[in-house]
Amino acid sequence: MERILHALSDPVRVAIYADIVGQECSQNCSVFLTVSDKTIPKSTLSQHFRELREAGLIRGERRGVEVHNTSRCTELEQRFPGLIRAIVNAHAIQSRDEARGKKRAARRTARRALTNK
Repeated sequence: MERILHALSDPVRVAIYADIVGQECSQNCSVFLTVSDKTIPKSTLSQHFRELREAGLIRGERRGVEVHNTSRCTELEQRFPGLIRAIVNAHAIQSRDEARGKKRAARRTARRALTNK
């Protein structure tokens, strides 16, 4: 369990994993070149995917030159009931709250710009 928690302690990895869990089909690394509005270099993505694979969170399947990744939710749910769901839900709540905070900050900035004219 320690490897799972370590792998998902990184905000980029948890965002990648949450996206994979939410998809019905496998995803390749190139889909995640932008994560949480940040551009991620392919070499860095490869390292994130390696961490997720080594923690047992995803399974990689080679298709030609690409590796398609799928979640191992079913196996993990049997081993650690509720853990993955709780982490993915917490990530969704945190992402939603961060988006709201960014919107509020943008509105405040716009109001200040209007009042300073």
